[in-house]
Amino acid sequence: MHDVADHLTAEAPKIPPMQKQGGMLGAAVNNWVPHKIQLRDAWFPLAHTFAVGDKPVRRSIYSHPYFLWRESGRVVASEFHPSEKQTRPASALTRGTGRYPVMEHYGYVWGWFGNPDAASESHLPSLPILPPNGGLPHHMLGTVRFDCCAPLSLENLIDLTHADFLHANVVGDEKSESEDIQFFWDTESITMVRTCTGKSVAPVMRFFSGIKSKTQNVRQVIRIYLRSHCAIAYGRFDPGDDVPLFHPCVPETRDRTRLDYAMNTSHTHKLFRYVMPKASYVVSRQDSYMTSPQSPRYMHLEQRRDLHSKFDGPGQRYRVLMQELADRQAAGDFTYRDNVSEDCSDIIGLRREFRY
Repeated sequence: MHDVADHLTAEAPKIPPMQKQGGMLGAAVNNWVPHKIQLRDAWFPLAHTFAVGDKPVRRSIYSHPYFLWRESGRVVASEFHPSEKQTRPASALTRGTGRYPVMEHYGYVWGWFGNPDAASESHLPSLPILPPNGGLPHHMLGTVRFDCCAPLSLENLIDLTHADFLHANVVGDEKSESEDIQFFWDTESITMVRTCTGKSVAPVMRFFSGIKSKTQNVRQVIRIYLRSHCAIAYGRFDPGDDVPLFHPCVPETRDRTRLDYAMNTSHTHKLFRYVMPKASYVVSRQDSYMTSPQSPRYMHLEQRRDLHSKFDGPGQRYRVLMQELADRQAAGDFTYRDNVSEDCSDIIGLRREFRY
């Protein structure tokens, strides 16, 4: 792969060789039922750390309740509200104790879903775009929700070309001089890289970063951690500002997804720094407009044929990887075959001056 601007090639990311797609990906693509997939032994970002205090707040993963509060400053995650008289047994997810494994990192409270004995910090996804101890200002953080299952939301996200049509008022339209798309994966993650030359300048950058040029060179990355349903979305724009976004899709229920996002605009123009994170509310409504009516159609077994374009390879591979992981867990194998906590700064092409 090649980058298109000097400041991009200066830090060429170390991308592993792309696996071959081969022919059709088989029944796993067209018989996709995302609502049936419930992956275990994973950390989920349940809340921004500032949202958890002495008063309990409620979250959920796959409809399992997580009550979060602090005791002497330390976060607790429980199946039960502290004032609740326990009338039902604690689940296997807490080994009968009622308490889930929980930790704080990257400015989030992470709850473990799965076998408590398998909970390990080594399974926390690498998020080099965020300060390890948190501390981003509140205007870079926010919460949106989607009325669809989490895998469907992420499948939509990994198709980076959709943004040119659905979010053109924010990121710019589909016009560019050239475009290159590559993607690669392992058993725990999938990454898509899109490189464009001479792309129409994103309107939000033209207005709030004062860019006069008619076009930009753009490198966009989506990296999805399969089990945690978390994604890094990282865009590098020349001329323009870098846009690093943490996009976690927590599966609250079968058809309800919570996204406590963090957009680290610390290194951008001052006005853009405050405005761009708020664009998430506009973009999320546009995404939900598309995914909400799609979601219920996948709940019913019926004859259907999903249509695909040449740009859908990453989405097809995402479907296959999720199904393969679900099948492996159904057979009793919950091991991590690849290291999700290994620093991915080079893979996503994160500038060295932005690394923590």
